[in-house]
Amino acid sequence: MKHFFASLCLLGSFLHALAQCTVPASAFQLEGDYLIGGLFDIHHVDGPVSHKRPKMTDCSSKPFILSSYRRFQLMRFCVEEINNSTNLLPNVSLGYEIFDHCSDTQNFPGILKLISFNGMIQPWGEPHKNLSKVIAVVGTYTSTNTLTVAPLLMMNLIPMVSYGAASSVFSRKQNFPSFLRTVHPNKDVIEVIVRILQHFKWRWVAFLNIDDDYGNDGRELFIKMIKDTEICLAYTKGLTHDTDYPPIFKQIEAQRIRIVIVFAAEWTAEALIESAIQLNITDKVWIAGDAWSLNKRLPKVKGIKNIGTVLGVSQPVVKIPGFNDFVRASESQNRCENSEQQMFCNQVCNCSNLTAKDIILADPSFNFPVYSAVYAIAHALHNVLQCGSGGCNGNITVFPHMVLAELKKTNFTLLNQSIEFDENGDPKHGSYSILFWNYSGDAEVVGFYDFRPSLHFFINNSKIQWYTKDKVPTSVCSQECPIGHAKKYDGIHECCFKCEICPNGTYVNSTADPYKCFKCKETEWSEEASTSCNLRVVEYIPFTDSGAIVIMVGAWVLVGLTAAMSVLFAVNYNTPIVRSAGGPMCFLILGCLSLCSISVFFYFDKPTTSFCILRFLPFFLFYTVCLACFVVRSFQIVCIFKIAAKFPKLHIWWMKYHGQWLVITVAFGTQALLLLIGYSFDPSKPYNETVWYPDKIILSCGVHFQATSSSVVLLLSLCCLCFIFSYMGKDLPKNYNEAKAITFCLLLLILTWIIFATVHVLYRGKYIETLNALAVLSSLYSFLLWYFLPKCYIIIFQSYKNTQQYFQGLIQDYTKTISQ
Repeated sequence: MKHFFASLCLLGSFLHALAQCTVPASAFQLEGDYLIGGLFDIHHVDGPVSHKRPKMTDCSSKPFILSSYRRFQLMRFCVEEINNSTNLLPNVSLGYEIFDHCSDTQNFPGILKLISFNGMIQPWGEPHKNLSKVIAVVGTYTSTNTLTVAPLLMMNLIPMVSYGAASSVFSRKQNFPSFLRTVHPNKDVIEVIVRILQHFKWRWVAFLNIDDDYGNDGRELFIKMIKDTEICLAYTKGLTHDTDYPPIFKQIEAQRIRIVIVFAAEWTAEALIESAIQLNITDKVWIAGDAWSLNKRLPKVKGIKNIGTVLGVSQPVVKIPGFNDFVRASESQNRCENSEQQMFCNQVCNCSNLTAKDIILADPSFNFPVYSAVYAIAHALHNVLQCGSGGCNGNITVFPHMVLAELKKTNFTLLNQSIEFDENGDPKHGSYSILFWNYSGDAEVVGFYDFRPSLHFFINNSKIQWYTKDKVPTSVCSQECPIGHAKKYDGIHECCFKCEICPNGTYVNSTADPYKCFKCKETEWSEEASTSCNLRVVEYIPFTDSGAIVIMVGAWVLVGLTAAMSVLFAVNYNTPIVRSAGGPMCFLILGCLSLCSISVFFYFDKPTTSFCILRFLPFFLFYTVCLACFVVRSFQIVCIFKIAAKFPKLHIWWMKYHGQWLVITVAFGTQALLLLIGYSFDPSKPYNETVWYPDKIILSCGVHFQATSSSVVLLLSLCCLCFIFSYMGKDLPKNYNEAKAITFCLLLLILTWIIFATVHVLYRGKYIETLNALAVLSSLYSFLLWYFLPKCYIIIFQSYKNTQQYFQGLIQDYTKTISQ
């Protein structure tokens, strides 16, 4: 809208200038039945122009643009070619009215001339009446110029077919209903540039654009398209006619940017590249937009090879038959040599020194869009006039909106190129060439990108001669992390990061999230710096393990020994040895030792809840009875030899109330209650050991401290009492020292569990279960072998010691020793 308001503000100023223009013949004008307007920036106003009073800009005094002049000649050639055709618009002549549109705000006389009728503009008149002969306009070249001019043409739906205005805004039909274009919109060019960056894996780029509607639109589209990619926009800057380039290049060098995208018009790009040469900027890849990628002058400028490698995108160059001959014939007539032959303001080029060769070799950018724009208008008029092989219907009054309606239906082939518009007035078909400026000064085609009707992208890398010789240049803020390392943001850009190695048990998935080390599942493991997890090896001790077999055989042997000893003790029940060993208590101890051995069998095979409970419950419960028996037995030994004489009443009470059985019963009941409470709240369950060995899962049972601590404390208490009482009897008769035997058994028991606890702290492999079973079995054998076996030996092999007289003699000798 700001461009439209500017148009209205300047309208009054230019009406005066409109009346001052003269009218002879010129190359800018051709009479015909129907006229096509043409707007070409043959000259260019570089920067804003200010006046103290209203004044029209004289384009002929501004810098000459050879490529635009070539496009101007191409429109003339195209109209002539159509007029000579017998198939398109037979018996109908096309004319043109072309203007040098060098400024976006000060070239209104030409526009007003195109929309005027008999030199008058009547916006209040009836629609479709008093309109000019112009049925459509070809142009303008830049987006900014188009935004200024378009509102004046949109009022009466005069078709405006642009060959260069690529800004996205023109796709909005609610604002530009009669606008169409034969050049692809910016989004297509930016899409190609992004694909090039992705193809070469360039992540760290600068985007320099001309600071106008075309360039700023390109920058916004670029930022939008790279949003979900790995490309980062490290630096961007809008360029104007008075841009100071050294600070820009200094910033680019400071950020170590090697890829520079230049999305600007040719005059801005020329100033930028020439500054880069002067400032000795090297080691860069320059990506040119379609506005200057086919520039003919820059590739031959001295020092251009030093700046690096230049790539570009452009619409494919289509050779137009007959155009070169037309240029030679046209220039030989020197039709624009005399500036007095101008028909209207800004219809003079001052090109007397220009040769046909200069025009033919000029930048061919946007030539085919001009050619196809004129032909599209001609085809639309052909359909409006209902032309056939015999001619056209001359009775039809042609209005611009009728041509517009047919333009929207355009669908024809021109020089093997499909010409068709989509619902937004943009080209429906087409492709882009990917260019490389070789060392010969030519723009060589090294790839292409077909985006309609189907996407197809290709680059022949072998054709590109990089400034780094054979190696493709890289442009990244941070080098890619080594395998197995996760990225960590370092700054505001995603491309800038540090690398952190993923520890054991984690892995990095660059596809899902390269910034995170994912934890492996409990059933998996990984080494440091991994990209995936491996299944852990599940280990446990099966029943068929050799160690398990040995221990289980040892448990059965223990059961057999206890049974044999029980029979031996039963046969010799009334002998002194059996009575001194505890009498009936011996059978209770031997039975409990056998029951304790049940625990050993549940340390093997895959743990289950029942297996885990039975590993500890029989041992804790029945070993408590064993220890209680030995506590009572050691207390009785001390009581007989020491306490009975000094505390006779205590001895009497103990004997009267069967104190030994009372203690055993209380110990058993207490332990049973503690185990019941503990296992009710937190029973032992299968547990997977995954901490000690990252590549293994050790199947075991979890021992919960809160559930078993009370039971363990009770066992330790009984063990301590037993040790205290047995130690008190260490000086009893040498041949009758039950206390010493119990003390020795307790020392073996304590030593066994100290060794196991030490190993358990240092080792948590699968064989810890075997060692635990071995410790349990050793605890059982310590009493069986060192307490009961010597007595069995005496019964069988030293029967003379198993007599009443022998025992009484030992006691009497000890009593005499105490009394002395």
